[in-house]
Amino acid sequence: MFLVQYTGLNQLPFDPANNNEPLQFGSASGPLVTEGLIENGGESSKKRKRTNAPSADNSRTLNVDSTAMTLPMSDPTAWATAMNNLGMAPLGIAGQPILPDFDPALGMMTGIPPITPMMPGLGIVPPPIPPDMPVVKEIIHCKSCTLFPPNPNLPPPATRERPPGCKTVFVGGLPENGTEQIIVEVFEQCGEIIAIRKSKKNFCHIRFAEEYMVDKALYLSGYRIRLGSSTDKKDTGRLHVDFAQARDDLYEWECKQRMLAREERHRRRMEEERLRPPSPPPVVHYSDHECSIVAEKLKDDSKFSEAVQTLLTWIERGEVNRRSANNFYSMIQSANSHVRRLVNEKAAHEKDMEEAKEKFKQALSGILIQFEQIVAVYHSASKQKAWDHFTKAQRKNISVWCKQAEEIRNIHNDELMGIRREEEMEMSDDEIEETTETKETEESVSQAEALKEENDSLRWQLDAYRNEVELLKQEQGKAPREDDPNKEQQLKLLQQALQGMQQHLLKVQEEYKRKEAELEKVKDDKLQVEKMLENLKEKESCATRLCTSSQDSDYPLEKTLNSSPIKSEREALLVGIISTFLHVHPFGASIEYICSYLHRLDNKICTSDVECLMGRLQHTFRQEMTGVGASLEKRWKFCGFEGLKLT
Repeated sequence: MFLVQYTGLNQLPFDPANNNEPLQFGSASGPLVTEGLIENGGESSKKRKRTNAPSADNSRTLNVDSTAMTLPMSDPTAWATAMNNLGMAPLGIAGQPILPDFDPALGMMTGIPPITPMMPGLGIVPPPIPPDMPVVKEIIHCKSCTLFPPNPNLPPPATRERPPGCKTVFVGGLPENGTEQIIVEVFEQCGEIIAIRKSKKNFCHIRFAEEYMVDKALYLSGYRIRLGSSTDKKDTGRLHVDFAQARDDLYEWECKQRMLAREERHRRRMEEERLRPPSPPPVVHYSDHECSIVAEKLKDDSKFSEAVQTLLTWIERGEVNRRSANNFYSMIQSANSHVRRLVNEKAAHEKDMEEAKEKFKQALSGILIQFEQIVAVYHSASKQKAWDHFTKAQRKNISVWCKQAEEIRNIHNDELMGIRREEEMEMSDDEIEETTETKETEESVSQAEALKEENDSLRWQLDAYRNEVELLKQEQGKAPREDDPNKEQQLKLLQQALQGMQQHLLKVQEEYKRKEAELEKVKDDKLQVEKMLENLKEKESCATRLCTSSQDSDYPLEKTLNSSPIKSEREALLVGIISTFLHVHPFGASIEYICSYLHRLDNKICTSDVECLMGRLQHTFRQEMTGVGASLEKRWKFCGFEGLKLT
């Protein structure tokens, strides 16, 4: 593999404009200084140095220093591929085409795929490059100019942060004689150019059709451009390509983002509609035929939920009227008949749950008993009598097994104790609820219980008397006629006693009802009294607050009323007029000036009275000395706004 190193071009000793012969690189009489490194497999490398020999006319010399850039030249296909990626005709070292089947119109060669945005080095996501390996750039030949690559050992040119949707680049360092045609010639290799905005100060802005073309244009940053073969300063420059922020790019990017957001929302909506559960079937309208069908479904346990939903919808729609009221009542009655079934099912499930709990507790207790037996076996084996006969490994295994069994036993024991605590807590909660309920009802039913007991005792006595009467009637039919008068008397007595007991029972029932009514009335009165007590407590708290605040506020009011500096309404009017007058004169006024203004309103006003009144109101008027020497005078100023904060 040959490595040819270039650093730059020195000034040519001849005029390239008048020279039509091509430069021959590497010819027999070539005026070239090169250093080549030849590597052949495992052989040692040798350096060959050829000094430049003067030509026949000693006028055409080209000096090239070998320090920086390395271009691989061993594989002509790789060289042609690199130049084809830049859109140029592949050339060899001598400037001759490497492949004759290159088509400049198509910008590609036979057998080489065209440039795509995802090709390594030219796509939006470049392939990873090792940090130690410098990026190799080649010389780019255009029709009107030539681009020379920068030193690969220098750091890459700095760029700004890429704006979103950037399709515009800034190109600086253009030659002064550069035209828009030359710019198009250089940058049309990167992609389709939409617009170019060139400035007079050797820079321009180029807008491409796609975003990936900007990455290709940034590849040219740092290249030195030379127009033709001229070495004039105005025909040379160093390109600086950077991202540019354009409103058109931002607008297109925002439109694209909004389009993507709309697509995402549409996709989510379609996904939600796909995952949404199907709507329930519509409820049929009420009719006598549908009513009979629903009534039959209500009697069936399997179709009960569907029929109840239909019944609920009909009632909410307002289908109940006088004509259909009986039908709806019968359907409601059928729905009510399922209450007992549901309660029984709930009780059965609770019973099953209790039985399952009991089975679980019994099984867990049996497991714990077996764990206890196993642990007892381990402990007995650990005693001195049996322990001495085991080997060291057997003792170690027994001790490990014993620890594991004890840990598992403790875990199961804690679980069983937790179940028992939960049951105790449930029992205690039930007892607490019962005690609270009994405490609430004991006070209210204490009087009614006594009446109930008395009523029950009277009922029992009445039942006993009835049984005795029936027995006497049975005996009366069997016994002889001799004891008839005595039995008749007994029957009469018993009937009288029975009537008396019945009357007494009726009285007791009436008294019981009356007591119950009185008890309810007492409860209502108690609630009203409690509400009144709460209201009274609130009123007392408010009254105490008002009293404390009034006591605090009465004393300063009395003091202010007793010690008020304004004694009459006339003085109050004077204070208001003087305050208005001094408010208009922010720098103050003398007492004579104030009195001259007041004399226009009333001639009876005395200057001394006005000065005394203003002196009493220290927080409203303030006297200050102004002037120097002979111009010293007293001025009164209005300070009511400041005095309001102090009082």
